[in-house]
Amino acid sequence: MKKILIGGLVGGLLLFTWQTISFAVANLHDKGQAYTPKQDTILQFLNNSGLEEGTYFMPRLQNENSSEEMEKFMKEVDGKPWAQLSYYKAWKMDMGMNMARGALTNIIIVCLLAWIFSKMTAQSFGSYFLASIFVGIICFANGPYTGHIWYPKHDINAYLMDAFASWGLVGLWLGWWMGRK
Repeated sequence: MKKILIGGLVGGLLLFTWQTISFAVANLHDKGQAYTPKQDTILQFLNNSGLEEGTYFMPRLQNENSSEEMEKFMKEVDGKPWAQLSYYKAWKMDMGMNMARGALTNIIIVCLLAWIFSKMTAQSFGSYFLASIFVGIICFANGPYTGHIWYPKHDINAYLMDAFASWGLVGLWLGWWMGRK
Protein backbone atom coordinates (compact mmCIF):
# COMPACT_ATOMS: atom_id res chain seq x y z
CA MET A 1 0.00 0.00 0.00
CA LYS A 2 2.91 2.33 0.76
CA LYS A 3 4.28 1.82 -2.75
CA ILE A 4 0.91 2.72 -4.27
CA LEU A 5 0.42 5.84 -2.14
CA ILE A 6 3.94 7.20 -2.59
CA GLY A 7 3.88 6.26 -6.28
CA GLY A 8 0.55 8.07 -6.68
CA LEU A 9 1.65 11.13 -4.72
CA VAL A 10 4.87 11.69 -6.65
CA GLY A 11 3.34 10.65 -9.98
CA GLY A 12 0.34 12.92 -9.44
CA LEU A 13 2.64 15.82 -8.68
CA LEU A 14 4.60 15.05 -11.86
CA LEU A 15 1.35 15.19 -13.86
CA PHE A 16 0.41 18.45 -12.17
CA THR A 17 3.86 19.92 -12.82
CA TRP A 18 3.66 19.05 -16.52
CA GLN A 19 0.17 20.61 -16.76
CA THR A 20 1.53 23.79 -15.18
CA ILE A 21 4.42 23.86 -17.63
CA SER A 22 2.16 23.11 -20.60
CA PHE A 23 -0.60 25.61 -19.88
CA ALA A 24 1.20 28.38 -17.98
CA VAL A 25 4.98 28.35 -18.36
CA ALA A 26 5.45 27.17 -21.98
CA ASN A 27 1.93 28.26 -23.03
CA LEU A 28 1.60 25.32 -25.41
CA HIS A 29 -2.19 25.70 -25.48
CA ASP A 30 -2.18 29.32 -26.64
CA LYS A 31 -3.95 28.41 -29.89
CA GLY A 32 -6.84 26.97 -27.86
CA GLN A 33 -7.28 30.11 -25.75
CA ALA A 34 -6.00 32.86 -28.00
CA TYR A 35 -6.33 36.59 -27.41
CA THR A 36 -8.41 38.79 -29.65
CA PRO A 37 -8.28 42.59 -29.56
CA LYS A 38 -12.05 42.45 -30.13
CA GLN A 39 -12.69 40.79 -26.74
CA ASP A 40 -14.15 43.87 -25.04
CA THR A 41 -16.62 44.45 -27.88
CA ILE A 42 -17.62 40.77 -28.00
CA LEU A 43 -18.03 40.50 -24.22
CA GLN A 44 -20.04 43.72 -24.05
CA PHE A 45 -22.33 42.47 -26.83
CA LEU A 46 -22.84 39.13 -25.07
CA ASN A 47 -23.47 40.82 -21.73
CA ASN A 48 -26.05 43.18 -23.26
CA SER A 49 -27.75 40.44 -25.29
CA GLY A 50 -29.46 38.80 -22.32
CA LEU A 51 -27.78 35.49 -23.10
CA GLU A 52 -28.00 32.97 -20.27
CA GLU A 53 -24.88 31.28 -18.93
CA GLY A 54 -24.12 28.14 -20.89
CA THR A 55 -22.25 26.57 -23.74
CA TYR A 56 -23.62 27.18 -27.20
CA PHE A 57 -22.94 25.72 -30.63
CA MET A 58 -23.77 28.00 -33.55
CA PRO A 59 -25.42 27.67 -35.93
CA ARG A 60 -27.76 24.91 -34.85
CA LEU A 61 -31.43 24.03 -34.88
CA GLN A 62 -33.64 23.48 -31.87
CA ASN A 63 -33.99 19.89 -30.69
CA GLU A 64 -37.61 19.67 -31.85
CA ASN A 65 -36.80 19.91 -35.57
CA SER A 66 -37.49 16.95 -37.83
CA SER A 67 -34.76 14.96 -39.53
CA GLU A 68 -35.79 16.50 -42.85
CA GLU A 69 -35.38 20.00 -41.43
CA MET A 70 -32.03 18.97 -39.97
CA GLU A 71 -30.83 17.62 -43.31
CA LYS A 72 -31.87 20.84 -45.10
CA PHE A 73 -30.18 22.94 -42.41
CA MET A 74 -26.94 20.95 -42.66
CA LYS A 75 -26.79 21.66 -46.40
CA GLU A 76 -27.48 25.38 -45.84
CA VAL A 77 -24.68 25.84 -43.29
CA ASP A 78 -22.08 23.63 -44.97
CA GLY A 79 -18.91 25.64 -45.57
CA LYS A 80 -20.14 28.65 -43.54
CA PRO A 81 -18.68 30.01 -40.29
CA TRP A 82 -19.50 28.30 -36.99
CA ALA A 83 -18.58 28.72 -33.34
CA GLN A 84 -18.70 27.18 -29.91
CA LEU A 85 -19.21 29.61 -27.09
CA SER A 86 -19.02 29.12 -23.34
CA TYR A 87 -20.56 32.15 -21.67
CA TYR A 88 -20.36 33.11 -18.00
CA LYS A 89 -21.91 36.25 -16.50
CA ALA A 90 -19.17 36.73 -13.90
CA TRP A 91 -15.47 35.84 -13.70
CA LYS A 92 -14.99 33.74 -10.57
CA MET A 93 -11.54 32.23 -10.33
CA ASP A 94 -10.34 30.58 -7.16
CA MET A 95 -6.85 29.70 -8.34
CA GLY A 96 -5.81 28.08 -5.06
CA MET A 97 -8.82 25.77 -4.87
CA ASN A 98 -8.64 24.92 -8.58
CA MET A 99 -4.97 24.02 -8.25
CA ALA A 100 -5.63 21.92 -5.15
CA ARG A 101 -8.47 20.05 -6.87
CA GLY A 102 -6.32 19.47 -9.97
CA ALA A 103 -3.37 18.18 -7.94
CA LEU A 104 -5.60 15.91 -5.82
CA THR A 105 -7.28 14.50 -8.93
CA ASN A 106 -3.88 13.77 -10.50
CA ILE A 107 -2.69 12.04 -7.33
CA ILE A 108 -5.81 9.85 -7.25
CA ILE A 109 -5.43 8.98 -10.95
CA VAL A 110 -1.83 7.88 -10.51
CA CYS A 111 -2.68 5.96 -7.31
CA LEU A 112 -5.23 4.02 -9.38
CA LEU A 113 -2.59 3.35 -12.03
CA ALA A 114 -0.07 2.26 -9.38
CA TRP A 115 -2.69 -0.11 -7.96
CA ILE A 116 -3.17 -1.62 -11.42
CA PHE A 117 0.60 -1.94 -11.75
CA SER A 118 0.79 -3.73 -8.41
CA LYS A 119 -1.50 -6.42 -9.87
CA MET A 120 0.51 -6.92 -13.07
CA THR A 121 2.39 -10.16 -13.52
CA ALA A 122 5.00 -8.69 -15.90
CA GLN A 123 6.53 -6.25 -13.45
CA SER A 124 9.45 -4.49 -15.10
CA PHE A 125 10.56 -0.95 -15.75
CA GLY A 126 9.68 -1.34 -19.43
CA SER A 127 6.20 -2.71 -18.83
CA TYR A 128 5.39 0.08 -16.35
CA PHE A 129 6.76 2.73 -18.68
CA LEU A 130 4.90 1.43 -21.75
CA ALA A 131 1.68 0.96 -19.81
CA SER A 132 1.91 4.59 -18.63
CA ILE A 133 2.43 5.77 -22.22
CA PHE A 134 -0.59 3.68 -23.25
CA VAL A 135 -2.66 5.36 -20.51
CA GLY A 136 -1.60 8.72 -21.95
CA ILE A 137 -2.68 7.63 -25.43
CA ILE A 138 -6.00 6.38 -24.05
CA CYS A 139 -6.59 9.66 -22.20
CA PHE A 140 -5.76 11.67 -25.32
CA ALA A 141 -7.81 9.51 -27.70
CA ASN A 142 -10.86 9.34 -25.43
CA GLY A 143 -10.85 13.04 -24.50
CA PRO A 144 -9.28 15.75 -26.63
CA TYR A 145 -8.96 13.73 -29.86
CA THR A 146 -12.50 12.33 -29.86
CA GLY A 147 -13.80 15.86 -29.32
CA HIS A 148 -11.43 17.16 -32.01
CA ILE A 149 -12.93 14.79 -34.56
CA TRP A 150 -16.25 16.64 -34.30
CA TYR A 151 -15.19 20.09 -33.12
CA PRO A 152 -11.59 20.74 -34.16
CA LYS A 153 -9.33 22.09 -31.41
CA HIS A 154 -6.68 24.57 -32.42
CA ASP A 155 -4.34 23.16 -29.76
CA ILE A 156 -4.79 19.43 -30.47
CA ASN A 157 -1.04 18.97 -31.01
CA ALA A 158 -0.36 20.40 -27.56
CA TYR A 159 -2.77 17.85 -26.05
CA LEU A 160 -0.93 15.06 -27.86
CA MET A 161 2.40 16.36 -26.55
CA ASP A 162 0.87 16.53 -23.05
CA ALA A 163 -0.20 12.88 -23.27
CA PHE A 164 3.27 11.66 -24.15
CA ALA A 165 5.24 14.02 -21.91
CA SER A 166 3.15 13.82 -18.75
CA TRP A 167 2.45 10.09 -18.87
CA GLY A 168 6.02 9.46 -19.97
CA LEU A 169 7.22 11.23 -16.82
CA VAL A 170 4.78 9.16 -14.74
CA GLY A 171 6.02 6.02 -16.50
CA LEU A 172 9.64 6.84 -15.76
CA TRP A 173 8.83 7.47 -12.11
CA LEU A 174 6.56 4.44 -11.61
CA GLY A 175 8.89 2.24 -13.66
CA TRP A 176 11.66 3.03 -11.20
CA TRP A 177 9.52 3.20 -8.03
CA MET A 178 7.28 0.17 -8.61
CA GLY A 179 10.17 -1.87 -9.96
CA ARG A 180 12.18 -1.54 -6.74
CA LYS A 181 12.34 -4.68 -4.61
